[in-house]
Amino acid sequence: MRGAEALLRTLVDGGVDVCFTNPGTSEMQFVSALDRVPGMRAVLTLFEGVATGAADGYARMAERPAATLLHLGPGLANGIANLHNARRAGVPLVNIVGEHAVTHMPFDAPLASDITGLARAVSAWVRTTAHVGAIAGDTAAAIAAARQHPGQIATLITPANVTWEECDGPAPTSPVTTLPRASDRAVTAAAEALRSGEGSMILLGEKALYGRALELAGKIAAASGARLSGTTAFARQERGAGRVAPARVPYSVAEAIRFLATTRRLILVGSTPPVGFFGYPGMPSLLIPPDAQVLTLTRPGEDHIEALEHLADLLGAKGAAPLQEAVVAPRPSGSLTLQVLAQTIAAAIPANAILTDETVSGSFPTWYASVGAQPHDWLPVTGGSIGNGMPLATGAAVAQPDRPVLCLEADGSAAYTLQALWTQAREGLNVTTVIYHNRAYRILELEYRATESGADPGPQAGQLMRLDNPTLDWVSLARGMGVPANRATTAEELYSSLSSAMREPGPHLIEAYIVESR
Repeated sequence: MRGAEALLRTLVDGGVDVCFTNPGTSEMQFVSALDRVPGMRAVLTLFEGVATGAADGYARMAERPAATLLHLGPGLANGIANLHNARRAGVPLVNIVGEHAVTHMPFDAPLASDITGLARAVSAWVRTTAHVGAIAGDTAAAIAAARQHPGQIATLITPANVTWEECDGPAPTSPVTTLPRASDRAVTAAAEALRSGEGSMILLGEKALYGRALELAGKIAAASGARLSGTTAFARQERGAGRVAPARVPYSVAEAIRFLATTRRLILVGSTPPVGFFGYPGMPSLLIPPDAQVLTLTRPGEDHIEALEHLADLLGAKGAAPLQEAVVAPRPSGSLTLQVLAQTIAAAIPANAILTDETVSGSFPTWYASVGAQPHDWLPVTGGSIGNGMPLATGAAVAQPDRPVLCLEADGSAAYTLQALWTQAREGLNVTTVIYHNRAYRILELEYRATESGADPGPQAGQLMRLDNPTLDWVSLARGMGVPANRATTAEELYSSLSSAMREPGPHLIEAYIVESR
C-alpha cells in the first residue's frame, strides 16, 4: 500500500477517526486515500484556524484526539493561534502537516518554510518522517504522544514522496499510559492544611472540574469548610442545577486580588497558582496574598480522582456534596443591555447543552447569571488567543452530535473565524451561535483603562477599538455561509429566537444587538 494509506489506517486503528482539514497539493495522497481506507470522517474547513480550533473542541468533549491535516508551513501557521489555545487546554491532538517531496526541497520552492520551527512553538512532540517504511510507526508514535496525560499536541510532518511511495501495512498503536498518582505526602499535607481552620481554598483545574472529581471536591470543601473555586481559564466544566458549583477566579486582576484576599492556604488540584493574563502598572502578577501557603495535591495530568478519594477518606468527608439548586428567575424584558442579555441566555439554556464562550468582556455576567440554569458543560477560551469560539463549538458538535451546542461569541472575535459557520452548515451541526454585537473590541477599552490609570481612549486610540463605520452585518454574513440567521434587539426577541433555534436541527445564528456600545 502507499504511505498515505498506511498513515490513515494507523490513525483509524489508533482511535483517531475524525480529521479537520484544509488540504493542499502536498496532502493530495492523504485525500486520495480517504476513498480507499474506511473509518475516517474528514471535515473540510475554509481556514486552518477553524480546523485546529475544531480539533480542540472535539477533544474536550470526546476526551480523545482528532487529527488535523494542514498544508505545509503556511497552513500550520494559519492554525497556530488555536493550537495555542488547545495546548493551554491540555487536549490530545494529532497534526499531520504535509511537506515538499525530498527531491524538491533543494530548489527552495515558494512554499518552502521551517515547518519544524513553527510546529515546536505549540507541539510537545514533533517528527518528520524520513522514509516511507517509517510512516506507520511514526503515526503510531504521534498518537501515543498526543495521548500522554493530560493530553498534548503531536505534529507529524510528512514529505509528499513518503505518502505516494509503497510500504508495508500499519504499525500497532501504543496503549494509553496510566495516570500518574499523586504522592501520599501531597495528600497528607493537603489534609493537614484543610484541618488548619479558616482561610483554605481548593482551586480546581483541568479534569477536576467535571465528573467524579468535581463531586469529590464538593464533599471535601463541605467537610473542611474550605472555599471551592475553579481557575479563570479551563478546558471544560460541568455546571448548572444538580451539580457542584465552585466559584471562579475573576479575569480582572483587581477583582481577582479581592476574591483571593482571605486565602491563607491554597490547595491546587490540577491547577497552578492564579496569575493575571497581563502585567499592569503597580499590580502584582501572582494574585494570591504574598504570605499564602501553596500546596499541590495533583498536578495537571495526574489522577485527580484517586487523590481526592484519598483526601476525602483522611478528612472523613462521607456526606453528599452540596449541589446547586435550580434558579428559575423571571425572564427579563426590554432592550439588550449586557446584563439583560446574560439573564436571557441563562433562562434559555436547554438541559444537557454544551456552551462555548468567547464573549470576552461579556463572559462573567453570563457565567454568574447561569449558575442555576439547566445542567450544561461550559467550554471557554483557554489561551487567550481569539477566534476560538465558533471553531470550538464546531468540534464539540461533531464529538457530541446529540447534544445542543450554544456558542456565545463576541462580534470582534467572531470576525477571526466566521468560516466555521460554513462548516457547521455543510455538516448539519446542531450549533446555535449568539453574537454579542456591541460594535466594539470592548475588552480593549477595558484593558486601555487598566493600563492607562483609568483614562478613556482618545480619538485616535478609540478608533482602533470600534467596530463600526461600517458595522458588521452578522445576519447577512451568516446567511452567506449557509446558516439561517436573524437579529434580536430585545430580550423577548432573543428568548424566542433561542428557544426555536435550539429545538430545530442544524446551525443557526442570532445577532444580539447590545444597546451598551461603550
